Amino acid sequence: MDVAPPQQSAGTGLRRRISFADLIVYGLVFIGPAAAVSIFGPLDAESHGAVPVVYLVATLAMSFTAYSYAQMSREVPRAGSVFAYASAGIGPRTGFLTGWMVMLDYLLIPSVAYLFTGIALHSFLPAIPTWGWTAMAVVFTTGFNLAGVRVAARVAALTVLAEVVVLGMVLVGGVWLLAHDGPTRDWLSPFTGVGGFSIAAVLGAVSVAVLSYLGFDAIATFAEETTGSSRLVGRATLTCLVIAGLLFAAQTYVGSVLSPVTPDELAADPASQGEAYYHLVDVQLAGWLSTLLALSKAAGAAFSAMVGQAAASRILMDMSRERRLPRAMSKVDERTGVPAVGVLVAAVLNVLIAVWAARRPDGLDTLVSVVSVGALCAFILLHGSVVGYFWVRRLGDQRHLGKHLVAPLVGAAILVVVLVEASGRAQVVGAVWLAVGVAVTVIQHRRGASAERVGAA
Repeated sequence: MDVAPPQQSAGTGLRRRISFADLIVYGLVFIGPAAAVSIFGPLDAESHGAVPVVYLVATLAMSFTAYSYAQMSREVPRAGSVFAYASAGIGPRTGFLTGWMVMLDYLLIPSVAYLFTGIALHSFLPAIPTWGWTAMAVVFTTGFNLAGVRVAARVAALTVLAEVVVLGMVLVGGVWLLAHDGPTRDWLSPFTGVGGFSIAAVLGAVSVAVLSYLGFDAIATFAEETTGSSRLVGRATLTCLVIAGLLFAAQTYVGSVLSPVTPDELAADPASQGEAYYHLVDVQLAGWLSTLLALSKAAGAAFSAMVGQAAASRILMDMSRERRLPRAMSKVDERTGVPAVGVLVAAVLNVLIAVWAARRPDGLDTLVSVVSVGALCAFILLHGSVVGYFWVRRLGDQRHLGKHLVAPLVGAAILVVVLVEASGRAQVVGAVWLAVGVAVTVIQHRRGASAERVGAA
């Protein structure tokens, strides 16, 4: 039983202009085709050199979440994504809390991405402070979002193309070097580890690697703007996850066999881990290619944030039209078909968070340490929504033991483990954010009850 978008007959203002390819592009831009480059060093040290295995396991682990998105996006094809899914599968109050938690993700991930861009550009032109570059990146990409979904989709496509071309140059150069000079490490070491394979070490690294996939879920927020059936979002989500997993495995395999630094050396020098991939490209291939990779990552981060900002505006819009947030955020611009108020609200919050972090010496570390908790909580409730929708409320046309019970329970269990492994700071921030959301829910409930009593009188 499909649940139509609210007010569909009256028109939501959103326009169906996004194709299957556009959805894939949006997902890949938000994730980042070369996202594994940034955390190669920490994963290499943690897994004892078996980073490709880590990413293959992480892709399998996240496939359960992608599959739950596919199930619910088909049944509840709404821009609110997990907010709409939890509202339909569990209840409106849990739906609000789910949307509230995922908004933490959609505020922090773009803020981190904007800050990455600001730091990178400041390194090339230090006359402008990091916070200045960061603010300009927010303003620049917000303009594309306000211009309309087709404009933003074209910009996103060019961004993905540029990142993939640069990554392709690194991979081709790496393969050429391997063919002529052979590997620095053993050919099979990315699968067997350096000095022996450790399942515990790989699983420990998986809890970090799954964070590379945060962003593929943004695809679901464009459900009311796709040109195909309601199944298109689910297929795009799963396809994006597979493509990202293969790209991550390929770039980390080449990096592993070419790395001039051993996992033990990286583990002994944590400060060198963040630059490990750029260092190996510089040493083994070319300095200019390392710089080009860093530049493409910096530019890609800003446009990744653009997609996150767009996704946030759709969730704000859906929560607003369900009267869970101020009604002004449900407004869609008649000319562009964009939830402009939601875009601007997300942009203001992004710039405030990112500039605050840019002006602090520990700002980046602070944001990175807490960036995942909102998404993980929302994903767990997503799995609960599948069980609630198909097995408790029995709203679907049919229920399946594997798809609608076993798979979401396994997916939720994996995410609980990852959440437990999150930093203490992230858990505290998540708990505080959740407490605020609970307080808002209680206030909304009391106001609704008071309004009903006044109406009855």
